[in-house]
Amino acid sequence: MNKAIETLQERGFFNQCTDVEGLSKKMDECPITFYVGCDPTGASLHIGHMVPFFAFRHLVNHGHKGVALIGGGTGRIGDPSGKTEMRKMLDYAQIDENVEKIKAQLDRFLHFDGDKAMAINNKDWLENLNYIDFLRDIGSCFSVNKMLTFEEYRLRLEKGLSFIEFNYQLLQAYDFYMLHKNHNILLQIGGADQWGNITAGVDLIRRKLGGTTELNEMHQAYGLTFPLVMRSDGKKMGKSEKGAIFLDPALTPVFEFFQYWRNVPDADVKKFFLLFTFLEVEEIRQICSGDINAAKERLSYEVTKAIHGQAEAERALEGARAAFGGTGDKASMPTVTRPCEGFKAGVNVCDLYYDTNLCATKSDARRLIQQGGASINGNTVTDVKQVLTLSDADSDGEFVLRAGKKKFCRVVLA
Repeated sequence: MNKAIETLQERGFFNQCTDVEGLSKKMDECPITFYVGCDPTGASLHIGHMVPFFAFRHLVNHGHKGVALIGGGTGRIGDPSGKTEMRKMLDYAQIDENVEKIKAQLDRFLHFDGDKAMAINNKDWLENLNYIDFLRDIGSCFSVNKMLTFEEYRLRLEKGLSFIEFNYQLLQAYDFYMLHKNHNILLQIGGADQWGNITAGVDLIRRKLGGTTELNEMHQAYGLTFPLVMRSDGKKMGKSEKGAIFLDPALTPVFEFFQYWRNVPDADVKKFFLLFTFLEVEEIRQICSGDINAAKERLSYEVTKAIHGQAEAERALEGARAAFGGTGDKASMPTVTRPCEGFKAGVNVCDLYYDTNLCATKSDARRLIQQGGASINGNTVTDVKQVLTLSDADSDGEFVLRAGKKKFCRVVLA
C-alpha cells in the first residue's frame, strides 16, 4: 500500500475509497494532485471543517500536491449533505467576503505556495454557466433514481428537499470534472457525507472524458472519504455549550479554543492526537500511555499551535496554567480592563460577572453564586449582594474571576 494512504489509515482518516488499489498504484508511480472543497457559508471555518485539511497536509508531506477549492459558486446554493433543512441563502457580496476570509484562514494552515498547495474558487467557472447548455451537457449524465439512493438526499426527502439543492450534486461533480480537465486533479477527498457527491464526480469524468481503454486509463479519477468525527460522549465534534469552535479568534477566543481540547473526554484524546496534530504515531502512543491530564494539555497545545501558531499556543498554555494550576503567567489569561473609579464606590459581584461576559445575564450570575460555582481570587463567593472594592483586589491590584470549572476572566484596574 502507498505510504501516504497508509498514513491516512493509521491516523484514522480512511473511510471509503472508490478504488484503493488503483489509487495506491497511481500514487506510487508519481505524485498526484488532489483537492478538497469547502463552501463559504460563514465568515469562518470551525474545527469540524478541518479534518480534510489535516489530511491535506499529510498528503502534501508525502510529496503530493493539493488544491483547496473554495466554493464561491456552489456556496450560492448550499450543500444539503448533513443538513436537516435548507441553508440560509446569502447574498453574493457576503459570499465573496466569506471566500476571502476562509482563504486567509486556510493559507495560514496550508501555506499556499502555488505549487504544493493552492486555492481555487469555483466561482471562476460556475458564475456564468448557461443553464440550458449545462443541463444538456452535464445533467444528461445523471440519473435521478441513482441520486435519490444517496443518503444525503434520502434523509432530506423526509423533511423536504428544494430543487435548487437537488442541483448541488451536479455542480460539485462538475467541479471535479473541470479540475481534472484543467489541472489534472485525480483525487477528491472529503467527509463521509460527501461520498455521493464525490462518486458523482468520478462517474462524470469517466462519462465525459472516457471512451477507449487508453482514455479511461488516462482519465481515471478517485474519491476518498474520512469518517465523520464524533466525540465519545455523543456530542458533535467541534461543538461546545456556546456553539461551534471557530478558527476566527474573534468568534472563539484562543483561550477558549485551547480549553475546548483540554476538556475533551479521556477516551477521545488519542484519536484527536492522531487526527488533529502532526506528532508521530509512536510519540502519540507514549504521551497517551502516561498521565491523562498531561496528555490533554499537550493535545490542547499542539492543536492550538497548528491553527493559531506557536506564540498563541504558548500564551494559552500559560493562561491555562495560571487559571487552573496556580503557575504560569496571569497576563496570558482572558483579560478585561475596568476603571478604578467604579471599585472605589463598590461593584456588585453579579454585575461584575455579567459585565465580563462570564454570565449571559445577571440572573445567571445569581444562580452561579447560589450554586457555589463562583470564586474571586480563589475565594468562593456566597452572597449575591456582595460588593467588591479596591481592598478586595489581589496583591497585583487585580481580580481573577472563576465561573464553574472552565471559565476564567482576569480583571485589571486602570
